[in-house]
Amino acid sequence: MSNTPFVWHNGRIKPWAEANVHVSTHALHYGSSVFEGERVYATPHGPAYFRLADHTRRLFESARVYEIDVGYSEDEINAACLELIRANAMASAYVRPIVFRGAGGLGVLAKDDAPVEVALIALNWGAYLGEAAERGADVCVSSWHRPAPNTLPSWAKAGGNYLNSQLIGLEARRNGYDEGIALGHNGLLSEGAGENLFVVKHGRLLTPPSSAGILAGITRDSVITLAADLGITMEERELPREALYSADEVFMTGTAAEITPVRSVDRKPIGKSAPGPITKALQQAFFGLFDGRTEDRHRWLSVVDAVVPDRADQTPAIHGRAPHQQPVPMEASA
Repeated sequence: MSNTPFVWHNGRIKPWAEANVHVSTHALHYGSSVFEGERVYATPHGPAYFRLADHTRRLFESARVYEIDVGYSEDEINAACLELIRANAMASAYVRPIVFRGAGGLGVLAKDDAPVEVALIALNWGAYLGEAAERGADVCVSSWHRPAPNTLPSWAKAGGNYLNSQLIGLEARRNGYDEGIALGHNGLLSEGAGENLFVVKHGRLLTPPSSAGILAGITRDSVITLAADLGITMEERELPREALYSADEVFMTGTAAEITPVRSVDRKPIGKSAPGPITKALQQAFFGLFDGRTEDRHRWLSVVDAVVPDRADQTPAIHGRAPHQQPVPMEASA
């Protein structure tokens, strides 16, 4: 990954280096942030977001769980996402919107007048699991479990939830694996450190239910929809750990991971230790959305308009406002 020239921060496009927060920021101390991961793909019609409105909707749903007032409408965030790609003149990108409680004193509960900050970052970022996305990932079942229901809301994409993911990922990397898979509180399969999980058995596609302590992923939902389009039988059901070892195919999904095949679990080979036919069919349907091979029948793509001309001051700006403040006129960041 490399820095891009501009970020969107509290209503303005500004240079990357000027997007700063204070060390007393509440989210740094208590994890009070919600965020999204979004992909922009190069398509025959220009750069296009994949399911932008769905990601923004989930961002707001996550914020509501933690009673965080975003301070913008969903339409304003969508517009800002598009503008950021234009400002950085990107053909493709990984985009990270984040909403977090800012500097407003210490304490588990933020003060009522503590500011809420909103930022968007666009990066050039390839396959999340690197070469594993092509050859198949080597994964392990982690000793760390996902939190039980009524402890942390797994459906909310919140920063604090990912401390558990870090423990799963660190253990996997330390033991020579590409990624780790977590069990739920009941000892049944949940998800990867940052990905949802699918198993193929006898031509049937299986995935743990949304009640299994998982983030109900947007790419997961896309794969379920594409499977239906392809006539693949799909079922959400509770799965024991050994379902991985006896599977014909296993793959993981996520905005960053996209559709990543798994070739081994706990050093036990899966199928022929290579992407299987159902995994390949779903990959072709998914990536075909971006090169035109697959019809966008579900209207998942939001094409970014033409790139804005370069500005003399190199600090483009858009209409926006800082959260909880009155609208400000369009202006360039200092």
